[in-house]
Amino acid sequence: MDINKENHAAKFTFLYVLSLVAVVFVAISTGMIIFQIINKSIVDIISQYSGQYTAESLRFGISALLISAPIFYITTRQIHRSLFTGDLKKDSNIRKWLSYLVLLVSSVVAIVWLIITLNNFLNGELTIKFILKAITAIGISAIIFSFYLYDIKRVITVGVKNKVIKTYFWISLVLIGLTFISGLLFVESPREARNVRIDGIILNNFTQIENGINNYYNEYGQLPENLDALNRDIFLEDQSLYDPETKELIEYKKTGDTKYEICATFRTASNDTEQLRSFKPYSAMEHEAGHQCLERQVYSKDSVELKPIIR
Repeated sequence: MDINKENHAAKFTFLYVLSLVAVVFVAISTGMIIFQIINKSIVDIISQYSGQYTAESLRFGISALLISAPIFYITTRQIHRSLFTGDLKKDSNIRKWLSYLVLLVSSVVAIVWLIITLNNFLNGELTIKFILKAITAIGISAIIFSFYLYDIKRVITVGVKNKVIKTYFWISLVLIGLTFISGLLFVESPREARNVRIDGIILNNFTQIENGINNYYNEYGQLPENLDALNRDIFLEDQSLYDPETKELIEYKKTGDTKYEICATFRTASNDTEQLRSFKPYSAMEHEAGHQCLERQVYSKDSVELKPIIR
């Protein structure tokens, strides 16, 4: 039994499988970034799900690309270096099977993307968005498919520095680099994203306070004098009374027999960007940045209106 041959087989299987996983993540993350840039640049009033811009998807795409791209290039370089030196035979079963597996996976990814893109178009997505996304899906898959198809059909690999392979390398590197930089330009900073999430928690606390006040009113027929009354009567949990970051107490003011205001300091304005709004499911609770009071009235759940009061 040739131990060296077995070790080489295990090594190259590992490299090919790792490169396969990496190229899948590179393809998907590149597509996600471009799709989200398209969604943010071309706003469609009926966009939902994959047709709507989401910062989470853009951030995931950037993160996945940052990790997977270096792994893909390192493993692919190691494979081609082994082909150049002859350590990996061009006709080896490992190379053939795993190269064709990459072709299969890239084809499946392209088909899934095109199905999703076409489905969104048939559901009314703008034609220009459909065209741009279709070009993106076809382009990414075509680059991957043609690269591996060319590579597996090469006649001579030992001692030959192939110019076509090098061209693929530099073109793909430039495209991935441009995609990554573009994603960074479109995505909000980590601090902005954190501020949006904190504001979302505050709005959730507002909702909890509102529910507590309504329960209190239904129980006693009047508004509470302060938020401590809600906490004492177990209408509200203690953590809902505070700003999650500064621990400042959320303000509550009675303005009538059935009307009141809830006040807090927001880091962002709810209508700054679509991304900011996407983190705030409480669409009625629109607000500006800074100290804001939202006017409320004891209500049934079927009728609610919330108005910002700018101070």
